[in-house]
Amino acid sequence: MKAPRRLTVEQDQDQPPLDIETLRAAASRLLAEDAEAPTPEELETLTVQLRGHIGQLVPEVEQAAGRLPYDDIPRYCALACVGEARHKVDLSLKLDLKRSGLDAGVAHARRLSRVVNALCDHLENLGGGHA
Repeated sequence: MKAPRRLTVEQDQDQPPLDIETLRAAASRLLAEDAEAPTPEELETLTVQLRGHIGQLVPEVEQAAGRLPYDDIPRYCALACVGEARHKVDLSLKLDLKRSGLDAGVAHARRLSRVVNALCDHLENLGGGHA
């Protein structure tokens, strides 16, 4: 069995800055009170999209946190969130939607959505967010 791909600190310097508003809009798709249940195909697409957003946010948050002193509390909190994000992505790569069912997939996608929002919050709080 192939090991899940880990998110790394490396970042493509030619990438445009992150659009936090767009990332939050994607995350809100399943978090709204009146959110419609996605089809299995929509859920798979959304889950891949959320994993991609997390993959973009993690190095940005790590870089912003790395500029703070080692014992700084916001730095520690942001890096703890990065660790949780990696864990959720690893779980996402192992989730079998056909076997676990749509409800479990939606619940997991909601967790990924909350991770995207949390990473956006940390990035903005650390001064690394882009409009």
